[in-house]
Amino acid sequence: MGWISRILFLFVQYVLLAMTQIWGNKMRSMLTTLGIVIGVASVTSVIAALSGLKNKVLSDLESFGTNKLYAWTVVPQTGRLKGAAAWRLRLTPEQFEHVLEHCPSLAAFTLVSNGGRQTIRAGERTVENVRVNGIQPDWHRVENRPVLLGRAFTVVDEEHAWPVCLINPDLRDRLGLKRDCIGQSLLLEGRRFNIVGVVSPMPAMSMIGEMIGGEDFEVFVPLGTHVRIQPRWMHLIAISRDTKLSEDAQAELSFYMRQAQGLLPGDPDTFKITTLQTEIKKFNDMSMMITLVATGIVCVSLLVGGIGIMNIMLVSVSERTREIGLRKAVGATRTAILTQFLVEALMLCFLGGLVGVACGHGLSYAISAINPMLDHTRIPLWAIGMSLGFSAAVGIGFGMFPAIKAANLDPIEALRHE
Repeated sequence: MGWISRILFLFVQYVLLAMTQIWGNKMRSMLTTLGIVIGVASVTSVIAALSGLKNKVLSDLESFGTNKLYAWTVVPQTGRLKGAAAWRLRLTPEQFEHVLEHCPSLAAFTLVSNGGRQTIRAGERTVENVRVNGIQPDWHRVENRPVLLGRAFTVVDEEHAWPVCLINPDLRDRLGLKRDCIGQSLLLEGRRFNIVGVVSPMPAMSMIGEMIGGEDFEVFVPLGTHVRIQPRWMHLIAISRDTKLSEDAQAELSFYMRQAQGLLPGDPDTFKITTLQTEIKKFNDMSMMITLVATGIVCVSLLVGGIGIMNIMLVSVSERTREIGLRKAVGATRTAILTQFLVEALMLCFLGGLVGVACGHGLSYAISAINPMLDHTRIPLWAIGMSLGFSAAVGIGFGMFPAIKAANLDPIEALRHE
């Protein structure tokens, strides 16, 4: 252990000597490290902003439920069904009557028919741009949106296509209905529907909510009723029994849908199935790529700062030529001289990196204060480590040439230097 102690003692001596030189030229050292400070502050703040955005988007996505699957029809571009009429390939309720029996990894599912956005009337009030969808009874379980007042749709509502509906609280309030509006009616597509329940609002989506604006008006009718009014396009939403079973559920559902649509072994799929886990993975990959590209661009300023470090160290070698000659004359080795100047360059960059990280923290907090959507903007520890490590690497890389030049000086010529 003795040699380790000696090495640490020597390193501390070199660090103290380097700090003495830096402190003796405070203004020059500060200006020299400015490029490093700006580079590290930029890198850390960019990574913090991207990390905050990623966390917010992932939080919003996961509020939908990480075990969800979505399926819809597509027209194949190859095979015997190439260019087939899209209506021929549409999903129908009959196709999914036995889906849970053949897909054990699925817990529940619902078909959803899209009625677009329409104008709703109740009494003397009308509301435009209302989203209308047809749903099946298990929709509440799949979407995790229970009924707050009244009742959910029943199998009887579905089979008999009763003119009943559910609305969300935003629409109820905009129409000026009572809080307990069960039994009141509204006009939808020229038909009168009785309100049987008020469904809970969508999960809070801070990012998306800011983009689409506050209120979102919704009306839900039984799928059978919606289809009887007018044939509709449908898509499937399902949930797996566990997030870990999402891939199994996707494979089982794909096999079932191929059978339900009468596809032969060589036929391409006439549908698309995706899971929220798949979309989260895609977003993670995309955000990582953006982070790497942005970090690479900003790191150019670190390289510029490194060039400044090299230039000032060359000036320092020139100014301290006589000192180097004197140290060599009293027995200093080339290694000792090289280490001295290398540690000095390293400390310049490392101190610049520390100041840059502090500035990056300040910028990240400023970003959080300016944009409430990025309230979780924080510099991750790996970004701090990467920035300080890169700063140290810049110090070693760009300080090596001046240090080698100092180590190779001839002591006699160095002592003659004026």
